[in-house]
Amino acid sequence: MSGTHTDVPSVVAADLPRPVPASEHDACPVSEVLRRIGDKWTVLVIVLLGKRKHRFNELHRSIEGLSQRMLTRTLRSLERDGLVAREVYPTIPPSVEYGLTPLGESLLTPLSALADWAVAHADEMSAARGRAG
Repeated sequence: MSGTHTDVPSVVAADLPRPVPASEHDACPVSEVLRRIGDKWTVLVIVLLGKRKHRFNELHRSIEGLSQRMLTRTLRSLERDGLVAREVYPTIPPSVEYGLTPLGESLLTPLSALADWAVAHADEMSAARGRAG
């Protein structure tokens, strides 16, 4: 790392073995998080829950094209990873709300940075795809 690149993020500055072993890539925490948030619905669910808690059906109605089954799977995975908390209220019938945990809330800042970058560079990426295809 040269002295002129002191603002390079730590993940980029890290020395990687060459070739990168598949087992190391699979076990990398960065790869694991990208797999977790990289599916079709997770980021959208996290962003909605970042605004406030939602009941299941309210969340389901808020995302066009998301099946109940896939929402259930997404919420369970997020809950298993400690990003979402499920709260059951003792009403008749029982009501359930989903909200972000402190860990889930801490993900909003890097997600926002990634979203800002994507919006800022969308035209450039689209133009590059047009040149490549």
